[in-house]
Amino acid sequence: MAAYREFKEISPNASAGAKLTNWLENRFPTAFDAYKVHMSEYYAPKNFNFWYIFGSLALLVLVIQIVTGIFLVMNYKPDAAKAFESVEYIMRDVPWGWLIRYMHSTGASAFFIVVYLHMFRGLLYGSYRKPRELVWIFGCAIFLALMAEAFMGYLLPWGQMSYWGAQVIVNLFSAIPFVGPDLALLIRGDYVVGDATLNRFFSFHVIAVPLVLLGLVVAHLLALHDVGSNNPDGIEIKGPGKPVDDKGHPLDGVPFHPYYTVHDIFGVSIFLFIFSAVIFFAPEFGGYFLEYNNFIPADPLKTPNHIAPVWYFTPFYSMLRAITSEMMYALIACVVLGAGYGVLKAKLPGFIKGGIVVGAAVVIALMLSIDAKFWGVVVMGGAVIILFFLPWLDCSPARSIRYRPGWHKWLYAIFVVWFVVLAYLGTQAPSPVGERVSQVGTLFYFGFFLLMPWWTRLGTPKPVPDRVTFKSH
Repeated sequence: MAAYREFKEISPNASAGAKLTNWLENRFPTAFDAYKVHMSEYYAPKNFNFWYIFGSLALLVLVIQIVTGIFLVMNYKPDAAKAFESVEYIMRDVPWGWLIRYMHSTGASAFFIVVYLHMFRGLLYGSYRKPRELVWIFGCAIFLALMAEAFMGYLLPWGQMSYWGAQVIVNLFSAIPFVGPDLALLIRGDYVVGDATLNRFFSFHVIAVPLVLLGLVVAHLLALHDVGSNNPDGIEIKGPGKPVDDKGHPLDGVPFHPYYTVHDIFGVSIFLFIFSAVIFFAPEFGGYFLEYNNFIPADPLKTPNHIAPVWYFTPFYSMLRAITSEMMYALIACVVLGAGYGVLKAKLPGFIKGGIVVGAAVVIALMLSIDAKFWGVVVMGGAVIILFFLPWLDCSPARSIRYRPGWHKWLYAIFVVWFVVLAYLGTQAPSPVGERVSQVGTLFYFGFFLLMPWWTRLGTPKPVPDRVTFKSH
């Protein structure tokens, strides 16, 4: 049986605020304990830089999306005959409806911007390395759920690009052998994207996926606070041999509140300034945040000249389009080279080498017998799934980019450039030059991760200090 928790007494002369706090703490101690564990008594490294504001910004944008989404649902009708008109009604007749809608649409793009930057920070400083593997896995799961949420929400305005974008993406599932056509039919709820699809996507967008997303965010934060935050030096501030004060608190850490709450409030202020400027002066952002074709009602009989997803999906869309029949031969060559290296160079038992040869032969046979469209879907999905394995792909002795060989920074920079190029190409109409460039970018993207166990071992890392490096402002 749990021990009874005695009420804390307070002086009769205490202020009204102190009396109210004491009254609440006596009746809801769990909330106050959580506040201490995750805020006032949670010690974070004292050398955080501006890269560490994007996690809190992602949480802020999540709140914005939930709140604005609630108000949009009040006036939106998930009906193929009325969806577009209801969005126009929100924009034109509902008081401040245009602001709520633009906050939601801009918030979707802002969400991906801060999440991409948050993930890149983890990549720079090795935040996925031991003991934070589970934190990273939860983060990647959040990214997947966010992509599903954004895709389903994109159909709801029922504009031309919403309709045809959903038609193209859902039809990709039909390329999966054996189960593909039935799976695509299950997702659509009909033989074409229609009223059934709209209702399914609406229910998932407003209920199912947000619940999963919120659960993953809570798990991500709890896992982070259980093992402690990483820092730009990639050095642990807690553990055996780490300096502590007389209360057992790490000397290289500071309480999250008030030090980093103030730090985050400053970042939030700058973010809200930029966010507001976009909402009021460029909500469509040149057609990247809201495509111009989406201001035209969906017409199943008229296909837009160029169908492309929203910008945050375009890097993966470029990889999908890069997989052509010609590209398959390049991928087969990569499989042959990888298998050859495993057999000739790697120090592995004979039965494993035999398994590699057999596995490579099976993969090559499948690549030759199954249409390239299917492998494009595999590559597009694999570009996200491979992120889950990053903690076990990175074998560098140094966790942070600060102490890795200098050329690693250039490699990371080239990776970012290629990712941006793929994103841009995904917004453009197909062309022979764009196809070749996207194929090179796709090979580099996967090569960056799949060859990581090899290239992260190259070079001599710089000496890693015993304690975090910090200069007070």
